[in-house]
Amino acid sequence: MDTTSRSGLTSTEGGAGVALVAGASRGLGLEISRVLLERGWVVHATGRDPAALQRALDLLEAPPGRHHVHVADSRDPAAVDEVVTAVLEQHGRVDAAVHVAGVMGVGAVESVTLGHVHVAVDTMLWGPVHLALAVLPSMRSRRAGRIGIVSSVGGLVAVPRLIPYSVAKFGAVGLAEGLAAELSGTGVTVTSVTPWLMRTGGHVHARFTGDAAADDAWFAPGATWPGVSLPVERAARRIIDGVLAGRPVVSVSPWVALARRVHGLAPATTVRALGLAARLLPGDAPVRDWRRTDAPSAEGHAVAARSRWLRVLAAPGRRSAHRQNQTGSRGGATDR
Repeated sequence: MDTTSRSGLTSTEGGAGVALVAGASRGLGLEISRVLLERGWVVHATGRDPAALQRALDLLEAPPGRHHVHVADSRDPAAVDEVVTAVLEQHGRVDAAVHVAGVMGVGAVESVTLGHVHVAVDTMLWGPVHLALAVLPSMRSRRAGRIGIVSSVGGLVAVPRLIPYSVAKFGAVGLAEGLAAELSGTGVTVTSVTPWLMRTGGHVHARFTGDAAADDAWFAPGATWPGVSLPVERAARRIIDGVLAGRPVVSVSPWVALARRVHGLAPATTVRALGLAARLLPGDAPVRDWRRTDAPSAEGHAVAARSRWLRVLAAPGRRSAHRQNQTGSRGGATDR
């Protein structure tokens, strides 16, 4: 390789860094891959949807040998280990590993089943556990490596109608911060990434588990309006800068830092304020048996198609949805 990486991470072998991005077929994961490729890295991208991965490969148009895709489910430890092994066999190292894959489930708690919780926790907590533990042995043996675990502001402050999501994201924050402390001095760093809302176009793949039309009416505009949400391109650059510099925490937005401080100083007041907000949210969600192991939901693209005015309100997210590969096949994985 004749390109070099613009980061705080140096490779003892020289040349381009080697990155593994889990959940890189769409959204933030796709944009993180784009940033790494622009900086001269070799990127191995994983996802569960073969068609979406192929579209990502076509969209990024990287030079030959720089962008590789692997169909793999981060919920499956064997699949994750297989990809890590393949990357090590090809390059001899993994310089950076970033877990981005996520599922956004939105709905009132009376509609939540065990299935919804398992979908969230298996993807957004077990996923990063599998990736981190798979890459750690080789990184520790080289005494060099960067791990990024993308959580959310919802992993710092629990938001109404996002209970399974927040449970998984709180766990991911604990995983990242615990690993960062334990690996201090080893040459391997772990970064807890807690973004604010981003315009990834991911609202079209959000899974509405309660009153879908009512919840989509507030969620989709909030996830797409400028001023409320951040451009995903800016977020991806800040995330990569922080992960490659080995920072323990990357908040991306000052709103996240404010949320962290307010909750830390006045946790009870914060919870009460969110409780008041929850009372104002619209909708009449169906009541389900919480013991169910399935996860009934409606995807955002199907819900929004029934509402013209909502499509107008969410218009700022359309350009992001196209750029971030969110408008292809429906169903399956959501890579934020």
